[in-house]
Amino acid sequence: MKTEEPLSGQELIAAIRHPESLRDLPLRRWDSLLRVARRANLLGRLAQGARRACRDEELPPAVRPHLQSAATLLAHQRAAIAWETGHLAKAFAVHDFPVVLLKGAAYAAAGLAAADGRLFGDVDILVPRANLNHAEAALMRQGWASGGSDPYDQRYYRQWMHEIPPMTHRGRGTVVDLHHNILPLTARHSPDAGQLLAWSRALPNSRFRVLCPADMVIHSATHLFYESELQNGLRDLFDLDALLGEFAAAGSDFWAQLTARAIALGLALPVYLACCYAGRLLDTPVPPFVLAELARTAGLGALARRRFDALYLRALMPDHPLSSGSATALARLAVYLRGHWLRMPPALLAAHLSRKAVIRLFRNTSRSA
Repeated sequence: MKTEEPLSGQELIAAIRHPESLRDLPLRRWDSLLRVARRANLLGRLAQGARRACRDEELPPAVRPHLQSAATLLAHQRAAIAWETGHLAKAFAVHDFPVVLLKGAAYAAAGLAAADGRLFGDVDILVPRANLNHAEAALMRQGWASGGSDPYDQRYYRQWMHEIPPMTHRGRGTVVDLHHNILPLTARHSPDAGQLLAWSRALPNSRFRVLCPADMVIHSATHLFYESELQNGLRDLFDLDALLGEFAAAGSDFWAQLTARAIALGLALPVYLACCYAGRLLDTPVPPFVLAELARTAGLGALARRRFDALYLRALMPDHPLSSGSATALARLAVYLRGHWLRMPPALLAAHLSRKAVIRLFRNTSRSA
């Protein structure tokens, strides 16, 4: 597989959504597809779909090891998540404050379809801000510690952000992100974390809780559409597609509850964007009244919607030379600037970026001297 051919993000989406089409895919297209899927962190979903829809003999021999490797990694990571959450449960066993699993760890622990084929990274947890110090101490006693950041970065995280610096286990190298909110305290529309905790649900036979279905979607949408960098943007959109489909099928009142919760938490805009682009890119069925009510609450007119289309229909595509161009790069730059603008007020953002630039310049000058 030596020849590289351009491959659009839409082709990757089609391959994941309709894996039966992979039976007739030429080897040269497989080469591009595997490269782009790996960069988008969607190789696990692609491999899972291909192995379910196709017999081994229907796939090129050169492709099978890549799919098997992805399947092996998926199984290993699911086992590792279970192992790590077991150790986290021990860390918090003597404490009675709520501990909420977020994102991938929550999908896996709750047995949700969003975990199928998903490759995992860090373990994210949410605790009440009043218990943040106790939670950090509990993790430190079990071998996790935050380090590698200078005093300014430590103060930046602890004073303004929604999480403390990432904590890495000294022996296993696993990373825990300890949150007290889902958006920085300085962000526009930072929600009341107490409401998220109050509506969270206990996992059966577990120390942990997960967000309620509506809030799980809201968190995923907020994480994606307040983000500055979208390396995993398309993967996160597939997460949202799976969450929306499963929760909507489970209860007829889900859509009304999602809309009401998004408005109550002040996060109608990211939830609108999530529903809009999941529908447009992944054909996720979203009732029109949901889009209309969220757009109305967010104050989105036709011009604003066109501006978002210009950004996200490009920026959500895989960040790979085979599927990107100059227009995509420009859209990603605009999303990068938007994410910073949303997370910090202008004066604080200017001071923060200036401070980081001076520190970086000083370090580079010191090395050269």
